[in-house]
Parts: sequence; structure tokens; C-alpha cells
Amino acid sequence: MALYLLVFGVCLLVIGAVMLVLMTSSTPRYRTEPKDLLALFDKALNSQVSETEWNAMIGYPIRHNEYLDGIRRRAAHLMEQHGRRWMVAQGKPLLNQEGQAELQALRDHLHAHTALRQQ
Repeated sequence: MALYLLVFGVCLLVIGAVMLVLMTSSTPRYRTEPKDLLALFDKALNSQVSETEWNAMIGYPIRHNEYLDGIRRRAAHLMEQHGRRWMVAQGKPLLNQEGQAELQALRDHLHAHTALRQQ
């Protein structure tokens, strides 16, 4: 009977400790910052981005900054309008020529806005 109570007490202690750790730890947060979007746009313009990487960044809403979310939505719209998904596997650019030009303009606008906010 004593062994049973000892095992029960140890199990209760371990389960309680695990529950305490799980309740006090917070979930990880990922915040997309302007530098992350600029790096993604640079990779896309240099034809170094994979479609998976593009979709992971552009497909995730940015809730903490409405301006960045607008930039993200515009980039998603560019992909819908000018995207060449089937060509990425062959090493070709993610967007056609017109899309590349619009993405460059979007990148320059974001860079100028970020530089202005940092001053």
C-alpha cells in the first residue's frame, strides 16, 4: 500500500509540474517586420526565392501593422496577376516582366517609407 501511495504521489507531482510549465509558458509569436519583406522582395527580384518561401511570407496576415499588411496584400495581388508558378521550378523568375517592375516599385516604396520612419 505504501508503494502504491509513493508511485501515485510521484505521478501526481510530475503531472502537476508539467501542467504548471505548460500553463505558464507563452506561445511563440512571429512578427513580420519591414526588413523581412524587403529581403523577400530582393530575393524575388533576383530570382532566388522559392514559391514555398513566398507563399509562407505573403500568405500570412500581418495583424500588428496595417501598412505592412497593405504591402503584403499588394504583393499577393501581384502574384495573382503576374505570377508564373510553373516557371519557378525551371529557375525562371517568380513574376513576369511587368510584375517584376511593379514589385521593384513596391520594394522601393517600402524602403523609402521605412527609411522615413527611422529618421
